[in-house]
Amino acid sequence: MHDACSVEISAFESAGSLRGFLVSGRWPDTTIEWTKVLTLAVRMASVPGLLPTTTVFRVREELPDDPAPGTVGLVLAEGPLTGAGALEPGMFADPQPPGLLVLHPPSETRPSLPECEGVASGCVLLPGLPHLGLDHRAAWVQAHHSGTVTSLVTRSGVDPNADPDTAVLAMLLAA
Repeated sequence: MHDACSVEISAFESAGSLRGFLVSGRWPDTTIEWTKVLTLAVRMASVPGLLPTTTVFRVREELPDDPAPGTVGLVLAEGPLTGAGALEPGMFADPQPPGLLVLHPPSETRPSLPECEGVASGCVLLPGLPHLGLDHRAAWVQAHHSGTVTSLVTRSGVDPNADPDTAVLAMLLAA
C-alpha cells in the first residue's frame, strides 16, 4: 500500500548530457511506479542531443552531498554499453543495486512502428531472488519527447536472457 507521499523525479544534466535523476518523497515500490519513472527517463532520452549513446543508469540509495529536503536517492548514469568507458560485466554485483535502467537515444532505437521516428527506448530491470520466490521484474518503454508513448510492456517473472536489454543488465549484475 502507498503512503500519502508521492514519488518525485527530477532529471539533471551536466555539460549538455543527461546524467541522472534525483528521487524525492519516497522510492517507487511497485513495478508500475518504476515503469512511470522509466517512461519519464525515456522521454528525457528522446530530447535531441541529451543522451549521446546507450547508457546504463544505476539506482543508488545513497544521498547526494547537501540533499534537498525529502530526497531519498539517485538514479545515476554509470556509463555506456560499448566504446570507450564501456561498463564491465559484474560491475554491479556487490553490492547489487535495487534496479538498473538502460536508455537508448533515438539514433540507437528501432521504432516499434514505422511512423514513430525520433523515439527513444529504455528498460528497467528490478532484480529479484528467484530461489526465494522473488521474481525478476522489468519494463520496456518507447517514447517521443512530445510525450507520446509508442510502446510499453511490463513483466514479472522475467527470464533476463529472453531480451537483449535485460540480458545486458543481468550481465552487469552477475558476479
